[in-house]
Amino acid sequence: MRWTTAVALAACFGCAPEKTARIEEAPKPAKPPEVYRVKFETTKGDFVIEVRREWAPRGADQFHELVRNKFYDGSHFFRVVRGFVVQFGINKAPSIQRLWGPMQILDDPVAQKNKKGTVSYAKTGPNTRATQVFINLADNPSLDKTGFAPFGQVVEGMEVVERLWSAYGEVAPRGNGPDPTKIEVEGEPYLERSFPRLDRILRAALAP
Repeated sequence: MRWTTAVALAACFGCAPEKTARIEEAPKPAKPPEVYRVKFETTKGDFVIEVRREWAPRGADQFHELVRNKFYDGSHFFRVVRGFVVQFGINKAPSIQRLWGPMQILDDPVAQKNKKGTVSYAKTGPNTRATQVFINLADNPSLDKTGFAPFGQVVEGMEVVERLWSAYGEVAPRGNGPDPTKIEVEGEPYLERSFPRLDRILRAALAP
């Protein structure tokens, strides 16, 4: 996890020459709770994901930071494949995606199975998890063997997840759905123009 340290310089005008500006270091964010919940408000209704650090601590901490910074607000469920997964996590603004996309984290061991309702990060190889995550729409044991480590599960509103718009199918180039690369480069205008019926996240927030 990368933490950004903010340094504040207090300028002192008219002070004695021997006095120097005081440098203060902002405190690092507190470690996320061992168990926390995130409420997703979407165009189809609400659902809640419960995250457990003991399942995949690096993934859980990254997800907490993304939600805390409102990264998922406004993003689309761009990959919805019935009987497989719902995937999201590309910011609607390319400039924000460029900031977060490279923040890849080390893999966690697979401690839980990719059962229906569990949530894991998408990845393209070892240690490439960043912002994209998926919800399993069925038990997917093949994903356990290829290093996809669940870090949470849907505990409320799974019926909402199952109603998300799926008619576009698999993403390009394997299917006729959106091209993830184009989403990253062009952002929301590309999806609104070519895939207007996709559901999206209105707001994702840490539950009290």
